[in-house]
Amino acid sequence: MVDEAAFHASRVRLNPTPCVFSKALLAGCASCSLSQRHALAEREVVACTLPVAHINCGTLRDLFYERATFVLRLPRPATEIPHQTAMKLSCGGLHGLQTALAAPNTDVHAMMQLAHSRFDSLLDLPWQTIVEHIGAWQIRRRAPAGRKPHVR
Repeated sequence: MVDEAAFHASRVRLNPTPCVFSKALLAGCASCSLSQRHALAEREVVACTLPVAHINCGTLRDLFYERATFVLRLPRPATEIPHQTAMKLSCGGLHGLQTALAAPNTDVHAMMQLAHSRFDSLLDLPWQTIVEHIGAWQIRRRAPAGRKPHVR
């Protein structure tokens, strides 16, 4: 068993720019050409390789939170949110961004470049579409143990 305090101290030291959307990348909801995966204490962490992209993604994540506050009944930003809500924001937000931009894939960096080329600011994105996807996104349920998932 790994000491959690030691793990978190090592994670901060070894991964100074953690990917803002690491949960989405690890869940397979998105990809990023700037991400770099590392194994740390039997876990996988994702780093961002470009500081400017890290800042841009942080801004986008904050806008997802701000714009979806009403739909998801989110607490004040300083409050930690549950994992499922974080996944709705990341996966739903990135899926909504892909839809709104008609982006060919889920590469976060490519979508950010596309958004910056089409809009003056991230504030000008089609937020209604993005927020609809955030609200509609559902976490995948695991199949019960011993049963195979139903395939149509």
